[in-house]
Amino acid sequence: MTATRLLDSLPTSQSRVPVFRMVQEALMKRLATGVWKPGEVIPSEASLKAEFGVSIGTIRKAVDDLVTQNILVRQQGRGTFVTIHNRDRLMFHFFHIEREDGYKEYPEITLLDFSRSNFSREAAAKLKRNVGERAILFSNALSLENKNIMQDNITLPDALFPKLTEKKLSERPGTLYSLYQEEYGISVVHTSQRLSAGIAPREVAQAMGWPQDLPVLIVKRVAYAYHDEPVEYRVSYVDTREHEYVSDTLKIV
Repeated sequence: MTATRLLDSLPTSQSRVPVFRMVQEALMKRLATGVWKPGEVIPSEASLKAEFGVSIGTIRKAVDDLVTQNILVRQQGRGTFVTIHNRDRLMFHFFHIEREDGYKEYPEITLLDFSRSNFSREAAAKLKRNVGERAILFSNALSLENKNIMQDNITLPDALFPKLTEKKLSERPGTLYSLYQEEYGISVVHTSQRLSAGIAPREVAQAMGWPQDLPVLIVKRVAYAYHDEPVEYRVSYVDTREHEYVSDTLKIV
């Protein structure tokens, strides 16, 4: 369907939607439904211009916005590709821990536990699910320079991740988000985070080998897929005695 036809089909109240936004929404629908898979090149701007019947500037603006959101990535001389989750993407977009002197490295990750249960009220609210629905719960210990510095407690909707097992998690060859992408067609495109200070819960301190009553940074994060669908909720406890949490988009509570 061309942008012009889309405009013709809109109610008058919505007819002022910028054309590039309509093109962008059409591109997002193709990404969400797997028409273009992670790592694949999308059609050229000239091809999209011909398909949608709009100017090359409109196409470029729509694509540029998706590149800015890290949903697409441009490769000089090769084209524009669907972003793929790998270690580099994790380090630059989703992992925010670094040493006080700015040194940053990929963490060692150890799966601590794995279970299925009903959603807690908090997780259900964050992921827009019902408390009675089934959820997957697991915890990871993250270490840097052989020191446990962070515990992630993660909740996933069981309906979105069928047949996810402890074995799949512990033996995955890549990042957690690459597992979501490759096994379930779920691409995390952005997150929302809220930070607060607190004391590490007793069970967390014991699992991580921390002193009891250790002050920690508490990070509550919701991960979103295409069309702002919430797909993961995690609560992280960070030992900040030697490390800092660095991010450009944070809410401190």
